[in-house]
Amino acid sequence: MKIGVLGFGGLGQAAARVLSQKQQMTLVAAVDSKGYAYCPEGLDGEALAKAFREKGSIGFEPTFGNLSEEPIAALLAANLPVDGYFLALPNLPNTFMASVAQQFIDAGWRGVLVDAIKRTTAVEQLIALEKDFVRAGITYVTGCGATPGLLTAAAALAAQSFSEVHSVKITFGVGIANWEQYRATIREDIGHLTGYTITQAQAMSDSDIEALLDRTNGILHLEQMEHADDILLERAGICKRDRVSVGGVVDTRNPKKPLSTNMQLTGRTFEGKISTHTFTLGDETSMAANVCGPAFGYLKAGIALQRRGHSGLWSAADLMPQFVG
Repeated sequence: MKIGVLGFGGLGQAAARVLSQKQQMTLVAAVDSKGYAYCPEGLDGEALAKAFREKGSIGFEPTFGNLSEEPIAALLAANLPVDGYFLALPNLPNTFMASVAQQFIDAGWRGVLVDAIKRTTAVEQLIALEKDFVRAGITYVTGCGATPGLLTAAAALAAQSFSEVHSVKITFGVGIANWEQYRATIREDIGHLTGYTITQAQAMSDSDIEALLDRTNGILHLEQMEHADDILLERAGICKRDRVSVGGVVDTRNPKKPLSTNMQLTGRTFEGKISTHTFTLGDETSMAANVCGPAFGYLKAGIALQRRGHSGLWSAADLMPQFVG
């Protein structure tokens, strides 16, 4: 399977490293804000990361790079044979992911797109494009990271034990050594803090963020987030969105997780018993591992659907990711 990655920040670079260890998928295309790289035999993720670090864009990669002011449009115009793309992009502003999807629709591209989108309102914009995906022949799978994504799927699976789901509580712990590795992700997280909006977070300079992190000792406490697990579980018929809560702690100065990431689903069985299923991620697995792995698993599932002629919009709660060897 020939795969592209849109976005080459911390998450995109991690995605390239994940693909370098896979036999069933090959990274052939990658895009950042200033250019793209393409090689049908496969790109060297380390060479791309080197060009990004040293020159500010993978478009400067000496053999396969292409600089462009509109890199996604340029990539689509080249009509390259790519089976699917992982949109490892920051959803800043909140309309951005839907606008990228619209570019693929307008270009007449056919294939599979997956995202690791977070916000409920962003997913609602993609739902509004569902008929357009069908007409365009695009198989789009949304919410395919860790949460929403892996933990959403765990909730959908856990729900099978119950006649009624009372609550789904997702709690995450993220540790990174340096916030600048994941600038866009941290900006999105700041947009979830009390007193902040996505627009405010997007407008913050790096020094503004450094000042905020100095005040909090590098820790971000996130509660009652607007997180798309709620709409995905509601759309799958598992529970109403007001029964889903998501929050967690991000440590931007320490790679060790401040707490274990877990999903707790509480419900009533057919015998009338109240019980809770808990799914906990190992503390040794990084944010990048828990986002990129599921994203490519869902991309493989999406490609299987696409090859059987199915297009439209799915989510992590609708499909099971398929292991990529």
